[in-house]
Amino acid sequence: MNVAEIKYNDIANGLGVRTSLFVSGCTHCCKGCFNEIAWDFAYGEPFSDEIADRLIEATRPGYIRGLSLLGGEPMEPVNQEALLPFLQRFHAQLPDKDIWCYTGYTLETDLLAADGRARCASTDGMLALIDVLVDGEFVLEQKSLMLKFRGSANQRLIDLKATLAAGSVVDYQYQ
Repeated sequence: MNVAEIKYNDIANGLGVRTSLFVSGCTHCCKGCFNEIAWDFAYGEPFSDEIADRLIEATRPGYIRGLSLLGGEPMEPVNQEALLPFLQRFHAQLPDKDIWCYTGYTLETDLLAADGRARCASTDGMLALIDVLVDGEFVLEQKSLMLKFRGSANQRLIDLKATLAAGSVVDYQYQ
């Protein structure tokens, strides 16, 4: 997996001040995507232990609420395989920090379904560690600057822990 960009002290991609990791590689290729350069899986630099260390240290201060995963597409299977061990380490070292993940995949059909397009051996582990999932492809015709933490009206903010416990989608409530 490659890293397209890291934003420290980001306030646009989740609640509170966050560290945001933009991974490379996306097969959605949404019309009007804000980060088209990150569609290429080879864009950026390879994810490494050094980068993982920097992300954890950047998120450690009390004023940082958590980590956001964006792309590209974090839930591309090849990216899930690289992100899962990092998220396990992140959660072990910073259990009070939340994790948001932005994906163009849809939770029920692409990630949870046995034949889902993005389902792989790492998916259940990834989903268990994510607190808020913003799902759905960006749809230019549904773009709105009035939406919080998403680009188009079809995208959902999902309280993933509550959703997995309930067995049906629970919308994220701002706190």
